[in-house]
Amino acid sequence: MSVTSRRLPLLPLTRRDALIGGAGTAASLLVPRGALAQTRLQVTEGNVAPLVIAIPNFVAGTPADAEVGVNVSQVITSNLKRSGLFAPIDPAAFIEKVSNIDTAPQFANWRTINAQALVTGRMTRQGDGRLKAEFRLWDVPAGQQLTGQQYFTSPEYWRRIAHIISDQIYERLTGEKGYFDSRVVFVDESGSKERRVKRLAIMDQDGANVRYLTRGADLVLTPRFSPTTQEITYMEFGQGDPRVYLFNVETGQREIVGNFPGMSFAPRFSPDGQRVIMSLQQGGNSNLFVMDLRSKSATRLTDTPAIDTSPSYSPDGSKICFESDRGGRPQVYVMPATGGAAQRISFGEGSYSTPVWSPRGDYIAFTKQGGGQFAIGIMKPDGSGERVLTSGFHNEGPTFAPNGRVLMFFRDPPGNTGPSLFTVDISGRNEQRVPTPGFASDPAWSPLLS
Repeated sequence: MSVTSRRLPLLPLTRRDALIGGAGTAASLLVPRGALAQTRLQVTEGNVAPLVIAIPNFVAGTPADAEVGVNVSQVITSNLKRSGLFAPIDPAAFIEKVSNIDTAPQFANWRTINAQALVTGRMTRQGDGRLKAEFRLWDVPAGQQLTGQQYFTSPEYWRRIAHIISDQIYERLTGEKGYFDSRVVFVDESGSKERRVKRLAIMDQDGANVRYLTRGADLVLTPRFSPTTQEITYMEFGQGDPRVYLFNVETGQREIVGNFPGMSFAPRFSPDGQRVIMSLQQGGNSNLFVMDLRSKSATRLTDTPAIDTSPSYSPDGSKICFESDRGGRPQVYVMPATGGAAQRISFGEGSYSTPVWSPRGDYIAFTKQGGGQFAIGIMKPDGSGERVLTSGFHNEGPTFAPNGRVLMFFRDPPGNTGPSLFTVDISGRNEQRVPTPGFASDPAWSPLLS
């Protein structure tokens, strides 16, 4: 990526704006072409031994930058630890104090504390007020630098820089794309169950920077991100029939997708962001329709006396999975995106709902109900390899991280408490609660902010 000196926009950076000069490091410190690093985490479906990594506080260019240097390193540490694939070392165990990231570290000091990888960084305030962030990732056993980059941004976007750096580290050490520089839209819930107020809210994937998008005057449900833009589609119950809206996260502008007779449910974007697929209720049944957002023309995809709902496109846009009770109880079906014959793919005990296709195309996630339990699971698109990742009193609404490695869902425990958000790895490991200001449900993960 070429170096650019243009002034950055007031809105949060895109990855294109943030990355300066590709590798962005001194040539003498780059890994030689063809060099093989010893440090690489092999991600499999079985148990993974977390990679031991050291992340000292980023060096401050000036005393005024010391706090942001600490904050950036802490966010990176938290991101990598929460992924379950890394084990950051307690800074109290560090032998060496990093004071200059332009010279190679004393690798023996980091081998002594069993570090397999080391991250060093620096935060410097520029004369024009911008913040310059630099980092280097080191392979400790091999004594080599794996990668290094620099970024320029407005100081208020330091957290985004920490997420972008986390993604770079994650990708270099696992071979998979990261997911930290992303956001989650969800339904914030407050009040008693009898008088619950539901507002659309958005946050960073780690629960920070919560912002409310609606005021709570009307009931909102099933928000979903566009795969191509920072736009959301969702359903709102107002004074009349529920309507499907589009909402631009950056501008706050919204528009109605279309006026349909009867009830509309579960809207979701096509992979190219040009269409919205949804379920429309007509009488006692519901069918799937797709609307072209440019022409506003709608096409009917199913025509059965059953309830067809919760459609989700495959990443290439050629197929959709959806929920239907045409066989007697809700199950997951797959059919061509243009309509036609549908094939049932779920055959386990109980009922299946809320299917969603992984961004990688390798799995379909679902909610499974049976035996008094609600489980979150995954299966391959042909229905094979079904695996339950987590189960409980009421788990629902899975959504994939942009890299397809992690699922977020909501859990509503028994009693008069309220739902909360959780994440779990597709291997079924590393279940964690996601902090939110109040109750939270219906999460939807954004694509990477690039």
